[in-house]
Amino acid sequence: MLKIKLTRVGKKNQPAYRIVVNERRDKRDGKYLEQVGFYNPITKEVRFDDNLYQAWIEKGAQPTLTVANLYKKFSGENQKKSAK
Repeated sequence: MLKIKLTRVGKKNQPAYRIVVNERRDKRDGKYLEQVGFYNPITKEVRFDDNLYQAWIEKGAQPTLTVANLYKKFSGENQKKSAK
């Protein structure tokens, strides 16, 4: 089963995460199929490639709870920006 999950990158005490599509049982920081976004918890920056994310969802990939919450936040911010 494919999952859309976080993989850690960055220095010690300076975490950053890639949002990737990966097999459910694969290692957290191992190889992945495709990167669909980025999350920096220090600066609260969230970026998604919306088209890639939706394409993987349609193919049956399931986001983890954390990724689903980040995507809701990302899509909410984009709606606010487009309303201005």
